[in-house]
Amino acid sequence: MPFKEKSLIFAPMEGITDIHYRETILENYPEWDFVATDFLRAPSVGPYPVKHVLKHYGKSSYEDPEKQRKTIYQMLTTEDALTEDTVSKIRDLGFKWLDLNLGCPSKTVCKHRGGSFLLSDLQALRKVIKTIRSHFPHTFTAKIRVGYKDDTLFKDILRLLEDEGVDAITIHARTRDEMYKGVAKWEYVKTAVETVKTPIVGNGDIPDVYTLPFHNLKFNLSKEFGKDNSSKISLKFENILNDKFESVYQSFGAQDQIFSSRYPGQAISLGYSYQF
Repeated sequence: MPFKEKSLIFAPMEGITDIHYRETILENYPEWDFVATDFLRAPSVGPYPVKHVLKHYGKSSYEDPEKQRKTIYQMLTTEDALTEDTVSKIRDLGFKWLDLNLGCPSKTVCKHRGGSFLLSDLQALRKVIKTIRSHFPHTFTAKIRVGYKDDTLFKDILRLLEDEGVDAITIHARTRDEMYKGVAKWEYVKTAVETVKTPIVGNGDIPDVYTLPFHNLKFNLSKEFGKDNSSKISLKFENILNDKFESVYQSFGAQDQIFSSRYPGQAISLGYSYQF
């Protein structure tokens, strides 16, 4: 296993997890076991110079042994891109953990047959995985979704990655077409654990649960009467709006989803009392 069980890994995010963001996380929240770069896209024409590959990672993290140990280098590629050249340069710079982005749902990326598109073309996927595995001898992982349009190929994808020697698989528990809608279906993580022996990392909006306000509008009426106001009649009406107790999942970039819901109902009571 390339990491200890129950490791806490800060997921790569395009345009966010650059060198400044990652170093802020590592310096202020050392409890994170690993962070990841946003993806370096392998070029289709003209190889990158080594300095470009290093710049994407960040020189300050590269020169700090502890930060380099805790930082994953992520890349994105296609069947026809210069994968071998890019991987070789990442390897020769001394990086020990390379992650392949197979989850990006971007229309532009998928149009060029990269990212999550490869989950729909297992022949192309196998070619890409073989190329990386044969040129990178250290920890090689892949971050996937459960499928492209649906989950039909989910188990086949898992087995392909395992067969080709991927060291661990991170699962963003949505399809590409779901983008970031709704709540990630973590039952797919359980399915993955039951399907392959390769270590599995769960990913996809770990939500917070919040209780929504309960509007318990009440009505109370009482009237004293009789000799010395010794008699009293009262009328109570609770939850006039017929509101409910409700809590929701809330997560960045996703629609709120119901966690629990309970109707307490409405209550009407009529009372009479007499004071001796």
